[in-house]
Amino acid sequence: MSTVASDYTEHTNVMTAKRSSSERVVSLLKITFGLVPIVAGADKFMHLLVNWDQYLAPVIANMIPFSAHTFMLIVGVIEIIAGVIVLVKPKIGSLIVCIWLLGIAINLLLTGKYFDVAVRDIVMAMGAFSLFTLVSDRTER
Repeated sequence: MSTVASDYTEHTNVMTAKRSSSERVVSLLKITFGLVPIVAGADKFMHLLVNWDQYLAPVIANMIPFSAHTFMLIVGVIEIIAGVIVLVKPKIGSLIVCIWLLGIAINLLLTGKYFDVAVRDIVMAMGAFSLFTLVSDRTER
């Protein structure tokens, strides 16, 4: 085999390996940012993981025209929808989840507690934005 053909084959193998690695990362992030909001949203109705109502900042609770629990049920529905969008349309869904998580983090900071959860949500928002970036890069090729 000629050197040119050998170099081409090696380059093609490296590119295929990189592509499959990035595809695996996209799949993992898509599943993560699809299923986690669906599970968290569904749990707003069941409170198996936590009593979600406690995470609503009092300043927000005082602004809404209904109870904190009703608000969290609405939040649950929105989270379920956002998770489904990530699974079906990951480019737009990941951006929605990113912004949603940043909103949750701001709400948590307004509580004056739950700073650890706020930091976790900011980190998760960056993961969702990473999915958006990876999917955007794929669609531009």
